[in-house]
Amino acid sequence: MELLDVGLKEVSSAIDHISKMASPPPQTGLSLMEQHIHHEQLGGHLPTRLKGLDEALCGGIPFGVLTELVGPAGIGKTQFCLKLSVLASLPSSFGGLDGQVVYIDVEFKFSSKRLIEIGAKSFPQVFSMKGMAQEMAGRILVLRPHSLSEFTESLQQIKVSLLTQQVKLLVIDSMAALASGESEQGVPTQNSLGWHISFLKSVAEFSRVPIVVTNQVRSQSSDETCLYTFQGGRSKDTNDASRYDSHLVAALGIHWAHSVTIRLILESKSGSRFIKVAKSPMSPPLVFPFHISSSGISLLDDHGVELVGPDISRIHNQGHSEIINFCR
Repeated sequence: MELLDVGLKEVSSAIDHISKMASPPPQTGLSLMEQHIHHEQLGGHLPTRLKGLDEALCGGIPFGVLTELVGPAGIGKTQFCLKLSVLASLPSSFGGLDGQVVYIDVEFKFSSKRLIEIGAKSFPQVFSMKGMAQEMAGRILVLRPHSLSEFTESLQQIKVSLLTQQVKLLVIDSMAALASGESEQGVPTQNSLGWHISFLKSVAEFSRVPIVVTNQVRSQSSDETCLYTFQGGRSKDTNDASRYDSHLVAALGIHWAHSVTIRLILESKSGSRFIKVAKSPMSPPLVFPFHISSSGISLLDDHGVELVGPDISRIHNQGHSEIINFCR
């Protein structure tokens, strides 16, 4: 009123008009469902071929969001990523996405030999065709940045590839390794990742491809509190955790945890391996036993057991090693 020298009625009318123009119109659940049906491609999924997990995720790894794999070293995160790479590059006639894959191999764990073995054992009818193994492997572009800054420089090129080429999957294995390297140089991990989180989420939304990111684990500080179930809670008796059955939590902190839409936890307990759906907008917390064979990860039971309480986010690892501990 003072700046424009107008009355209260005029100012209120202007604010009301601006608010209506700037705010998105409200939508009902029915209208959103109708839009989803009309634009079915926006609700696509990359099937993992793990029946119980695909059912829990309503079809598999969803397009347009960040999906995170968390677990200790050697639990099977890279094996999972290799299998997803095979599935994304597999011809559509065999249930794949018939596309290319951008694989960010931070820890130099990508193995083309293992990739072809997984493909040949899982889809012998495809890989037995002459030249098919070479063609499938040729669809996977592997980048190996040595630092977070080098990764940052390549992101714009990656974005262009996702939007202009037939890229159907982006894998970052692992984001925690990039962040830990930056943390060792004195750069706060949370601050250094803020821009990358926003960039990856925007790329996922506009390119409509599944983005899978692996994360490492860290020991839980005794003074940490539980804010959200998928973040992990304080153990009531920290003396119970032994060297052979320890409770760990995901690295990278709460800002990162909020940014991922799906969090899958891989853990080892009582001599068996399990995969948990710890965070998902379409599924309750579930856990499935699995094993790793020549064909990759396979579920031992397609009927997931529902979890409650702090065990949803606790990460068990018998005889674990190589646990990173850096500032969140």
